[in-house]
Amino acid sequence: MHAKTILAIGGSLAALALSSPALAACEDLAGMRIADGRVDSAQVVDAGGFTPPASGMGPPPGVAASPYADVPAFCRVRLTLTPSSDSDIKSEVWLPLNGWNGKYVGVGNGIWAGTISFTEMGRNVVRSYATAATDTGHTGSGMTAEWAIGHPEKLVDFGHRAVHVTTVAAKAVVEQFYGRAPTQSYWSSCSTGGRQGLMAAYRYPNDFDAISAMAPANPMTDLMTQSMWQGWQPHRFGVQITPAVLGLVNSAVTRQCDALDGVEDGLIANPMKCSFNPASLQCAPGQTEGCLSTGQVQAVANIYGGVRANDGTLLLPGWPYSSEMQLAALVMGQEPFPVAMSYFRDLVYQGRTDWNWRTTDYREYTNVGREYGADILNVPADGLSAFFARGGKLLLSHGWADGLIPATNTLAFHHGLYNALPATQAQNQLRMFFAPGMGHCSGGDGPSEFDVLGTIDDWATTGKAPDRILATRPTQGGGGFGAPPGPPRAPMQRPLCAWPMEAVYDGVGDTAVAASFQCRVPGSA
Repeated sequence: MHAKTILAIGGSLAALALSSPALAACEDLAGMRIADGRVDSAQVVDAGGFTPPASGMGPPPGVAASPYADVPAFCRVRLTLTPSSDSDIKSEVWLPLNGWNGKYVGVGNGIWAGTISFTEMGRNVVRSYATAATDTGHTGSGMTAEWAIGHPEKLVDFGHRAVHVTTVAAKAVVEQFYGRAPTQSYWSSCSTGGRQGLMAAYRYPNDFDAISAMAPANPMTDLMTQSMWQGWQPHRFGVQITPAVLGLVNSAVTRQCDALDGVEDGLIANPMKCSFNPASLQCAPGQTEGCLSTGQVQAVANIYGGVRANDGTLLLPGWPYSSEMQLAALVMGQEPFPVAMSYFRDLVYQGRTDWNWRTTDYREYTNVGREYGADILNVPADGLSAFFARGGKLLLSHGWADGLIPATNTLAFHHGLYNALPATQAQNQLRMFFAPGMGHCSGGDGPSEFDVLGTIDDWATTGKAPDRILATRPTQGGGGFGAPPGPPRAPMQRPLCAWPMEAVYDGVGDTAVAASFQCRVPGSA
């Protein structure tokens, strides 16, 4: 047969495969060669037929749960990647069998990872994206870092390498299956996943065209120090900071600062404008209810005030006002938050018995935490120049009511990044949005559902940077962290405005409708 005829037939077959890959094409991927790894299996999953592996654990913070009933048929490819002799990275690539939109989305993890974020992958397949995720090279609950003891290469995999090699392998699988590479590649994730997105922009600037990094756990070593500080405060003053105490404080903060934006709606639009003093709740002589003891006042003030050295020097930001209701996870334990305790106990101090978390100076925590892990775990604000130089888009977002990762960390990162970029890149390729009343990655009293993936897709496709994102509040509030769902509540919309703009009420419209608000820089007409 003539060579041109062969090429023509091959091209026709490729076009046919692209429009609707044959089912056999999925199973054929099992024989595909992968650099520094292997394909473990490739099989078709029928519509609504995916059942996640039993783990005995719910999703960790930062990875929301969702059903799979609406997930269409897809090709499930399971990989093992071994970029080092001590690597054992499990990753998966999910490929829609029909209607692929030509694009790829990477999905991240929560806390110390250890599981694959199947729920987020399912959401992406529903929207016709090819998608991939990884356990970052170990299995576990995500609450401890014991898996990294004596395994420095596994810490590198968690820190940045696993996401990169998964992305490279996933794009190769996508091209093999559909007959062409994705036209656009995105990253969309929260918490540890947000940090992973920033890390990709920093270390592997060619991996993604646009990145959504929500509530990024960065700088991670500093976050570990901040979490230790929060957990120490109740022990430091010999008091309990219970959900009831946090609720009391939250109510007082809301009463004082809710109306600063001109609307009394139970939300604090910008907690940085709030000047609440916990001493206003100090118990009067003989008062025992509805107030704070002297020790509780001191502990709460330090939670807001930030990490300080023994000499009083401010080292790291505290949590913003309105974050009180999620702080229970950090301040109610017999010792500080397990994720942070494991970092220092298992890795930084490597089991030293002379270390006492109750007496260590926080200047030491900050310094030794950085010395041990900053090169692997942290993303510097001035390190993303290559990503932006190639046209990359970065969408930062954070809930002001996040009690696990303070929104002040993202504010500081954005400030450093914005000032490190040329003006045109900072203005056209970088955006940051804060969600009033939103907790960690979702939930809370405010509108917490907004489409970051669609936003970065539109941005990368049209080149027009977003200045306003519509957010809605579910009518059924989630309990969060194993708590039962809250009572039904009225729907609410808000526009989330690109920082430093804020949503300004027009004074006449329905305050539950986004159209009643305009995005303006504070003080402007």
